Amino acid sequence: MAQQATGDESAVLRSSLDSQRLHVLGILEGLPDEALRRPVLPSGWTCVGLIQHLALDVERFWFRAIVAGEPISSGDSSDAEDAWQVPADVSAEAVFDLYRDEVARANAILDDVSLDAAPTWWPVEQWPDWRLDNVRQILVHVVTETACHAGHLDAARELIDGRTWMVL
Repeated sequence: MAQQATGDESAVLRSSLDSQRLHVLGILEGLPDEALRRPVLPSGWTCVGLIQHLALDVERFWFRAIVAGEPISSGDSSDAEDAWQVPADVSAEAVFDLYRDEVARANAILDDVSLDAAPTWWPVEQWPDWRLDNVRQILVHVVTETACHAGHLDAARELIDGRTWMVL
């Protein structure tokens, strides 16, 4: 997943995103299923729910739907509104696998598109007055969102068992 950053803008952006993706997975490493499903903040989200949100509402939505124009039907996954809720019969490992799969699919899309390319599809009905105009802006948006959620997971992990991620 990690990519060496060079002077190339695309490589730098991809490396930043990959670093955040690794952080998301790394901060949760070793937690048992019960801990991954336990809400630790008043809002009630769970670590495994946040991973599913990142898989469906971030990686799948921004790269497969927006950048590549893939139609994402509700039959293809849980509805976006429910992405934060992981059914009891879905294992945490299955959610982690979903995230890894969506990351791989996103990377394949990014391998074949220019930073200057316009989104193939935009949900005008959802955001009539806001738009990201190219893949570069989408990548920056996804890096920001993933980093924000990595920070949420840092706080959750520390509350669960005191473990913290390496801070430089």
